[in-house]
Amino acid sequence: MATLSVKPGQRFTLPDWHTNSHLISADAERQRSASHQVRQEARALRNETNNQTKWDEHDNRTRLAERISSVNRWKETLDKCLADIDVEIDALAKVKEAAERALQAKNLPLDVSIECLTLRESRRAIDVVRDPVEEELHKEVKVIDKAKRELQQRVNEAFEQLCLLQEARQQLSCDHRHKMEALEIDRVCLSLNVSSPNISFKVNPTRVPDGSTALDEWEQNSQRNKEHAEAEMKASAELREATLLAIAQTLEEIAEMEEDIRRLEEDLRRKTQDLKVAHTRLETRTYRPNMERCRDQVQYGLTDEVHQLEGTIRALRQKLAESQDALDALYRQLHRIQTDTGYKANSLVLDNKCMDSRRKLVVPAEKFVPEVDAFNRTTNPALSLLKNGQLELA
Repeated sequence: MATLSVKPGQRFTLPDWHTNSHLISADAERQRSASHQVRQEARALRNETNNQTKWDEHDNRTRLAERISSVNRWKETLDKCLADIDVEIDALAKVKEAAERALQAKNLPLDVSIECLTLRESRRAIDVVRDPVEEELHKEVKVIDKAKRELQQRVNEAFEQLCLLQEARQQLSCDHRHKMEALEIDRVCLSLNVSSPNISFKVNPTRVPDGSTALDEWEQNSQRNKEHAEAEMKASAELREATLLAIAQTLEEIAEMEEDIRRLEEDLRRKTQDLKVAHTRLETRTYRPNMERCRDQVQYGLTDEVHQLEGTIRALRQKLAESQDALDALYRQLHRIQTDTGYKANSLVLDNKCMDSRRKLVVPAEKFVPEVDAFNRTTNPALSLLKNGQLELA
């Protein structure tokens, strides 16, 4: 007779089975809800971090661009300062050479005066008298000696000032070189993006490098170098002005005026080109379609730029005309100085010829010998005056 096999173990009731199913379903629902919450939070976090990353990169790109602009402005300032100091060094060196030549030229008049005094010491008896001639010779020696001392002092001062200018230029050049290197580095950084082939993780990139300085220290260093160079250039310019003669100062003023006129003309050409650009932009924007042809901030800005440039160009043209008038006046003054100097030289020659002629009244004709230029073998009564520096031709 067959028997029914019974599976060993505990048997659950139908309510238990339903309860278990409900529990499993509820757990699944909770897991799905938790998963959905995590996914939503992950999406929000991803969006937030993406936006934050983009803005951080944008902000730092802007900071890099502004830093590049700031360093570049200082570089251009140092460029101009270096150019100015080179001009000043060259000008002071030329003035120093001129002073040295003038100092050398004083030797002959001094030797002649001393020789005359020495010769007059050979007078005898009652003729050993301190007459006006001797007084004038002593005065001449003092004047020439004083001029030599002053010129020597100017030469020494010019040499010392040249050393100071070179030192200031070296500091400027070093600062300029460092800014060029910093500009190159920051421009490379600005060009980097996620597709650049040379990006990688670095060891401790947020560290503060040794020798780092604060921003205000950086600014003060460049400002100090610039002010030092400007102070030395000012001192050099004052020294040059103290050394130059009136006619040399007139010539210098002419050169400066010509340079100012050249710069004014150059600025005028640049402003004209800028005005063309603004005109072209305004004209091109008139072809925007329909409602796009609005008077936006760009339109107002370009219009203001045109008005500003037109006013600037008018001012530059007026100043250029004034500068040209001033230059013409300087040239006329220089011509008058040279003409007057020529007249005086001619009058002096004639007066000396008259003195030679009057010597015939006190010197027998057979003993009269006019002063002869031993170099050119010609009679030149003004030669000694020219040699002694008493006569200057333009």
